[in-house]
Amino acid sequence: MNSYERYMRGVAGKSVDYLPRVPILMQYAAEYIGSHYGAFASDYRVLVEANATCAGDFDFDQLSAISDPYRETQGFGADIEFIPDGVPRCLTPPLQNSMDLLQLKRPNPLKSERMLDRIKAIREFKKNFDRKYSIMGWIEGPAAEAADLRTVGHFLMDLVLEESFIQELMDICVDVAIDFALAQIEAGADSIGIGDAIASQVSPQVYDRLIQPREKIIVREIQKSGALVRLHICGDITHLLPGIADLNVDILDVDYMVDMVQVRKAMGGKTVLAGNLDPVQGVKFGTPKSIQSAILKTYEQVGNPYIVNAGCEIPSGTPIENLQAFCKPVPFQK
Repeated sequence: MNSYERYMRGVAGKSVDYLPRVPILMQYAAEYIGSHYGAFASDYRVLVEANATCAGDFDFDQLSAISDPYRETQGFGADIEFIPDGVPRCLTPPLQNSMDLLQLKRPNPLKSERMLDRIKAIREFKKNFDRKYSIMGWIEGPAAEAADLRTVGHFLMDLVLEESFIQELMDICVDVAIDFALAQIEAGADSIGIGDAIASQVSPQVYDRLIQPREKIIVREIQKSGALVRLHICGDITHLLPGIADLNVDILDVDYMVDMVQVRKAMGGKTVLAGNLDPVQGVKFGTPKSIQSAILKTYEQVGNPYIVNAGCEIPSGTPIENLQAFCKPVPFQK
């Protein structure tokens, strides 16, 4: 059973030899091949080499095109600065000082520079690793992208004071997210991650009324295309679980501060849970023994379907032996 088969069977709830492992590697992967985060985020060739090298050396099951939140944002008209040792910076959020939606550019995934760069990465994965590894594309969710365009502070205020405006902006973000997701699926992605981190900062009422219905449209369109959906909302999502359960995503990433047992109860037995080791204290500063024990404990708590992941990105500086322990095969338990 190769990595692709393991992942697809595991997500479908079928028996596998051992649990799929799907760590998120960005800065770590870049530095592992002697490069840096700025190159990883700006040049698909570095991203592909870094992911493929790490997948081979650490024996995990998915190649990912995730890099940073500003792929679509650049397409909307933002200026992005790349720095060697950190996440790219958005220098000019297009709507930071304006609510004029007519001034927004409309990104074309096949023409916008940074969106196309991600698509090129997926094409390269497909060319070299088709049906050997799962290939995951990535988009920003409607709340996350709206916050990137407006800034987080303005976005949160808009939810309260400018509801009609922020709904219209998120609707635009939904359309772009769908176009970008479908372009990545056409390029070869079998799964699409949706990052909507800012959603963890709103009330259940705001989420259920304004954000969740828009996420649901994106989820439905991705699944209609035949790809799997992996939802990633950093932070404590406990208060959002009823709404998230109604999305019917295939895979839910769970951050370290969330009770996995509670998540399983809310999501039921069909959703694949991924997580939720603390990336810093649990993985970077843990020991091989403590990492393996934590994974086994989580698996015992939530049962199948489950795939091995940390709460978020594996941090730069994580000891090699710790990532090896994180990716050590865990036998599937029926």
